[in-house]
Formats: sequence, structure tokens, C-alpha cells
Amino acid sequence: MIRTFSRLWPGLYRDIVLNQIIASPFVPVRLRRAFLNAYGLSVGRSRVAPHVWIGSTRLSIGDNSFVNYGTMFNTSEQISIGNFVDVGMRCLFITSSHELGPPSHRAAGHVRMPIVVGDGTWIGAGVTILPGVVIGAGCVVAAGSVVTQSIRANTLVGGVPARAIRDLSNGTECASDR
Repeated sequence: MIRTFSRLWPGLYRDIVLNQIIASPFVPVRLRRAFLNAYGLSVGRSRVAPHVWIGSTRLSIGDNSFVNYGTMFNTSEQISIGNFVDVGMRCLFITSSHELGPPSHRAAGHVRMPIVVGDGTWIGAGVTILPGVVIGAGCVVAAGSVVTQSIRANTLVGGVPARAIRDLSNGTECASDR
């Protein structure tokens, strides 16, 4: 019977097991991490909040990271989240897109590229990260930004599209900017 359902509904396990049951607020964080690993993801000693949508097993999350409510991982390609990474609520990690086609059909060929987020990075709420982006270690991505290009390590970026705002490599203290 499960095979019949799987043929009729190819995303059955992803849609029901991964993104409804495991993503439920009724599943404790530690148990959610164990279930995600059992499902085939690679999740270190990190916290994944409820209602996080995951497209497939092509997601790895390092140790001591946090993924907040409502984040979506479109995993047409691999997404790698480093250690000590904080992801704000309702972020989008999009690994697939289309090439620009002719006027008769603008969304032409399908393009897939991985996303990498380096250790120690902070991604603010509502950030969108597009295919092929590599975010270096120690970066800060301001809330609501759309990241279309890779970011070098220890850089504060923000905006639509995200642009470098400040080099953070000279230390960790930002209070002096107030």
C-alpha cells in the first residue's frame, strides 16, 4: 500500500514524514535532530525549530547551529550549514532556478547550484539566499536581504540585492557604531 501511495505521490515521505511529523512543534528539539539524522540528513548537535521545511536529504548542519521557525531549504542541490551558524525565522535557501528564455517561455532550462554557509555566520530573519552562493565564515546577513552573490568571510551585508556594508575582520565589537 505504501508503494502505491509513493508512486501516486512521489513526495509522500518528504511532505508527510519530514515536513509534517518531524517538523511538528510536538516533537522535542533533541528528538527532531535524531529523526532528521535517521531520515538521512546530516545534523550535528544543533537545534532545528518546528515548521522548518526541508526538500530532501541534501542538507547538512554542523554543530551548535540554530535554524529558526519557518525556514525553507529547497534542496535541489546540497546545502551546507557550518558550525555556530544562526539562521533567523522565515529564511529561504533556494538551490534551483531557471535560465532566462525567449519571450514565449521566459523560465527556460533548469539550473541547480549548491549553497554553503561558513562557520559562525548570522543570517537575519527573512533572508533569501539564491543558488550558488557561498557565505564565508563570520558573516552577518541583515534581515530581509537577498543574497545573489558569494560573500567573503567576516563581512556584514544587507539590502536587495545584498551588498557589503562593513568589514568585520578587525574584531567582534559593533557597539561603537551606535
